[in-house]
Parts: sequence; structure tokens; C-alpha cells
Amino acid sequence: MKGPLAISAAQPTTGDERSRTPYSLLLPTRPVKRAGGLTRLVDRRARRLRPPARAGCERAGRRVHEGLANRDAKPSAIRGYERSLRLRLLPELGHLRVSTLRRRDVQDFADRLYAKGLDPSTIKNTLNPLQAIYRRALSRDEVAINPTTGLELPAVRGTRERIASPAEAADLLAALPDDDRALWATAFYAGLRRGELRALKWSDVDLKGRMIRVERTLDDGERAKPGETIAPKTKAGRRRAPVPKVLHGVLVAHKLRTGRDDGALVFGRTATAPFIPSTVRRRALAAWEPRDCEEKRHEPIGLHEARHTLASTMIAAGADLKTLSTCMGHSSITITIDRYGHLLPGSEEAAAAAKLDAYLERLA
Repeated sequence: MKGPLAISAAQPTTGDERSRTPYSLLLPTRPVKRAGGLTRLVDRRARRLRPPARAGCERAGRRVHEGLANRDAKPSAIRGYERSLRLRLLPELGHLRVSTLRRRDVQDFADRLYAKGLDPSTIKNTLNPLQAIYRRALSRDEVAINPTTGLELPAVRGTRERIASPAEAADLLAALPDDDRALWATAFYAGLRRGELRALKWSDVDLKGRMIRVERTLDDGERAKPGETIAPKTKAGRRRAPVPKVLHGVLVAHKLRTGRDDGALVFGRTATAPFIPSTVRRRALAAWEPRDCEEKRHEPIGLHEARHTLASTMIAAGADLKTLSTCMGHSSITITIDRYGHLLPGSEEAAAAAKLDAYLERLA
């Protein structure tokens, strides 16, 4: 045996020889030939054998993409991973093996994206598939180090979505045509997401009990089959949304006007064809920003921003975070706090101070 591997327990060295031999030469750092032609890499730090990760980033990305599909992940998440792999990750890193990619390579890649002017959130989303690749590789002992950890990435500073006051929401609804008013009112007062609004059927609406059962959503992707519905993203997405009085009357009038049965879509173009978001948006803009300057103009708002308006209204009405989280269909109350914590100006602190004052008064 030649090279540094010649130094082994089978050929002991003297103290003088060991003192003259660099420590790095005492540990093999290259593939070691074993019986049967199996090649293994020696992990220098842990001093244990592990199989080499032969798959490249492109092949590993396909495996992650297939794994998401097999786990029935949300189609939008699968499309996001596929887009990031196709547009940015694979052209830059697809030729490299998973085992050869280093943290500095990933850091340089992220720095190049930022230098091109990409938004920090876009950079973060671009790296998500790569992080999934290494989570999978680590769980299968294909790599020992995850190069996607410890990166210095630009801070993601979220923008505040537009929120309308209750009075402004009423004005916006009044300006809409009759055929669209119920749709926007359900977003404002029940907080359904756009896909949930598109998939909502009259069988899900209990007008007598004033409750909407959210059971499904509609995928907006280009590859989605027309009218194909899917389950909500999380278990919490399946929920019952209360119908306040202001929404109840609008829904009753909408059902009478459309004359649809329980199996029909509530807001569809027809009983079976869902509404087209861009068309609904265009009609709303025409109502809120009329070309005739003499008419009152309104600041436009989106369907998802109308959902945020409901959260703001519920907080102002005194709803606790647990109730708000359930009504909004969040998988965790932490998401509710992160999303709407800025709408709680000292309410928790005021409640804590009131409890402390009451306790001290009892002791006095």
C-alpha cells in the first residue's frame, strides 16, 4: 500500500516517526478501496465510513419534487419548487454533486442573486428547494454537512397589506355591481381565501345556521384542470366560518338572484364554472375608479386584503387570538401573531396591567 494509507495499525510507527508525520496524513482523506470494489469516503471528524453522495443537484431536485407530489403537497408549493429549480438553481448549481457543494458556493450564489436586484423574499424562496435537497440527503446519510445552514442572507422585510376600515368596506361593497357584491362581502366578513371562494358551493353554506363550511379550495395553477378542487393546505384550513348579519342578507339576496341549487358554485360564472379572478378584479376596478371624475372614487383593494380586513375588524371587536386563528384557518396561533400582531397596539399589555392593579388592590 502506498501513500498516507500505508500508515496503519498493521504497520506501527515509532514515536519519532509519528512526531515527523503530519496528523492529516494519519487519516485517509480520499476514497478507500474495499473488498468487492465498494468505495467509501472516510469522515475525518467522526472517523466513520459513509457512502458517497453520487447524485447531482439536478437529480436530487427531481427526487425532492417527486417526493412533494407523493405527499400530496399543495400544488402551489410544488410549482414554486419547480420554478426555483428550473429558473435559478439548476442553471447555476445543477452540474455539481450534492457531496461537493460547499457553504461558500451557496453563499456566493445568494450574493449573486442579491446583486442582480432580486427581492430578499425571492432569494429565500429560491433556496427552499436546495434546503429540501440537503434535508433529504442528511436523513439518508448521503452527506455529513448541510451547506445551506449558517448563510448570511438579506433580511426579508414584509410589506403591510392594505386594510380597510368597516366604514370603507361598506362603501366599497356599495359601489360594486350586484353580481359581485356577495363575493367581496364574503371575503370581507367571512375571511375566505380566493381559492376557497372559487370552490365554495351552496351545500357548504348554512344560511339558517349562519355558518360556512370551508372544505375545499381551487388551484389557480396553469396546469390545474378546470374546476379541479383540492383539500385545504392544512388541517386547520377545514373550518367553519361564522356568517354575521351584514353578510347573511347579502348571501340570501345573491342566492335568490342566481337561483342555484345546493350543488352549484356560489360565485361561479355558471353553476359549474368558477369565476376568473382577473375578470372579477377588472369589474371591481371599473366600479371603484370610474372614468367619470364627477363620481366618487375609492382606493382599490384585493380579495386577500379583504381577508386581512376581517382580521383587523375582529381584533377591534375584542376577539382573542385563538378565536381569530381558528376563523382565519391558520395552522398555528404563531402565524396569527406574526401576521396580525401589529394590529394589537398594547391590548395584551393593558390586560396584564389591569390584572396586576386588581391583584395589588386586593392586597392593600
